[in-house]
Amino acid sequence: MNEARTLVDARMTGRVTVTAGPHDVGFTWRERPSQPQDVWQPSLRDSQEVHMIGGQTRLQTVGIEGPYGVTGVSATPSRDLIFVCQPEVPQEELACATRILTNLTRRAYRRSVTTADVEAPMAFYKQSRESGGNFDAGIRSGVARILASPSFLYRIERDPAGLRAGTSHAVSDVELATRLSFFLWSSIPDETLLNLATTGRLRGPGALEAQVRRMIADERADALVSNFAGQWLQLRNLEAKVSPDLLMFPDFDDNTRKAFRLETELFFGHIMRGNRSALELLNADYTFVNERLAKHYGIRGVYGERFRQVKLTDPNRRGLLGQGSILSLTSVATRTSPVFRGKYILSTFLDTPPPPPPPNVPTLEESNKSSAAAPKTVRAQLEAHRSNPACASCHRIIDPPGFALENFNSVGQWRDAAADGTPIDAAGELADGAKVDGPAALRDAILSRPDVLVTTLTSRMLTYALGRGLEPSDMPVVRRVVKRAAQNDYRFASIILGIVESAPFQMRATLEPVETVNRVAQAKEQ
Repeated sequence: MNEARTLVDARMTGRVTVTAGPHDVGFTWRERPSQPQDVWQPSLRDSQEVHMIGGQTRLQTVGIEGPYGVTGVSATPSRDLIFVCQPEVPQEELACATRILTNLTRRAYRRSVTTADVEAPMAFYKQSRESGGNFDAGIRSGVARILASPSFLYRIERDPAGLRAGTSHAVSDVELATRLSFFLWSSIPDETLLNLATTGRLRGPGALEAQVRRMIADERADALVSNFAGQWLQLRNLEAKVSPDLLMFPDFDDNTRKAFRLETELFFGHIMRGNRSALELLNADYTFVNERLAKHYGIRGVYGERFRQVKLTDPNRRGLLGQGSILSLTSVATRTSPVFRGKYILSTFLDTPPPPPPPNVPTLEESNKSSAAAPKTVRAQLEAHRSNPACASCHRIIDPPGFALENFNSVGQWRDAAADGTPIDAAGELADGAKVDGPAALRDAILSRPDVLVTTLTSRMLTYALGRGLEPSDMPVVRRVVKRAAQNDYRFASIILGIVESAPFQMRATLEPVETVNRVAQAKEQ
């Protein structure tokens, strides 16, 4: 058995010569190179048995090892950024090393650096060289020292001397540049932003707005899309939470799950980068799909693995409420969950999360077990569950927005009837008395008060930008940002720029000196 496996592994192993640097790598069968290899092609038969999965052979995992037989050092984008000079003769090495490590220290510490800042990495460089290492080894040691410095690992903001504890003051331009860069890019400032900050021009007329627009257009703003959308819309939970039952949804796999997330990220990024209205998050008549996701949704005329923007003709599919990422996140393995969906909508888009359930309240399944004639549909099961007075008060608010999405099954496909043929009943009444009977009506009800949706978005984004929860004192700032954005059709740049120009983002409160805190603690112990 082991010998046979070794022979098979040997036939599936190969070596190829490549240059150093970034490459796009793909794998396919030579006999069918045009077919996607990570998509299961089910065989044609009457049933799909979980223990007897048929279909064409596919590539599931591929490993890359190496490099082997390395010759020389190749130029790569990252290496070119580090080695801003190359010594031609040994006498030039010390000056070149100083230049390289000074440049890296400035970028890593995100500020102008002094001779003292460069002394430590230079000491590591010299020690490596004295131990027999070459020039590259010395630079490697110096870089390691920079990356271990607290100035790189922590975003350090200093208070001006002489200010009383609790006094608010504007952060420096360099500190503001760091805040802005980590907000929009989740990374350090680039040369353009850092140069503006170190020369004191970042707060000049129009400079901050120009930088915000430039940074949003940069591909590094993908970090804001993936990180913020992953946090606000809970997309980061897709891999852990979305596992539909294989017997009920045999065509669902990790490719579909990843496509769900990519669709929403591309959609969010398009609205943000295009400076479109934040209201399009719910009412956009377009989305981003590839062939497989388009077939999953029933959208015709899309071919190939590349994601592209397509126009939606079905009003129920518009915006986030019609995307598989949201619909699958708010379902369970075997069925939809109006409770999860209702709670998600109330919390994510309206910022009115329902209270936690009281103790000892039975689950939906437990409520149905106790019934002599267990109801079949999810709606009927919830009606029985709500017969408990302790449950009814909350479910009266939670369930209607969830019922409005009941036409979407647990993997985001449209249906007019349940599995047993029972027609879907999506009707309900929201807490404010609005009647809803489907996704389009629910969307219109939410957008009837656009300030509520944009206030929720702004609050979540301000929380993300500050790296802390909001206090009641922050809410006037949120309201000002929303009011200003309303004058510009709630466009995304207005929201982001309002956050960047706000006092919480540009200011900090002076903290008590550590010595004072220690003295107070010691006095209390005595």
